[in-house]
Amino acid sequence: MKTLWIVLGVIVVTVLLIGGWLIGGLNHVVRLDEAVNSAWAQVENQLQRRNDLIPNLVSTVKGYAAHEKEVFTTVTELRSQWGKAATQAEKMEVANQMSSAISRLLLVAENYPDLKANQNFLTLQAQLEGTENRIAVERMRYNRDVKAFNAYRRTIFGGMFASMRGLTRPREYFEADESAQEVPVVKF
Repeated sequence: MKTLWIVLGVIVVTVLLIGGWLIGGLNHVVRLDEAVNSAWAQVENQLQRRNDLIPNLVSTVKGYAAHEKEVFTTVTELRSQWGKAATQAEKMEVANQMSSAISRLLLVAENYPDLKANQNFLTLQAQLEGTENRIAVERMRYNRDVKAFNAYRRTIFGGMFASMRGLTRPREYFEADESAQEVPVVKF
């Protein structure tokens, strides 16, 4: 009788340990997925902040550099495209193009001494530069969380847990556009 209780005790403890491990693994993959979703929401939050600042910056700069219509047109069009982008991949692509256009816009500003002295422009420029830095930080955090999720998903048990939760596809990294490696050129 004593042996039966010991065997039952071992079985119960084993079942509890395996159940705890299974529940822990299933919950861990969900936490990783939610971390990626949260990080992406922060990227979008900062992209939206930039999107909201651009009309003010463009209006301010237009008054001083009216003949640089191409840069302003590009920035305005990209702002509109970002608002219409439906998928994460589309938003990433437009955001990368926007970063490049904003760099060109800030270079235009460097060539206008009166513009650089305008307090409204300086304030908007500082906010925009701060936003670009925030976007870079949030992209880094997003990619860090994507890496953790994708790496866990590729482990033996992580893959099993991800499959059980329906999280079988890898998450997409936010990569810089190839044109970001080129130095922007402003011609007059």
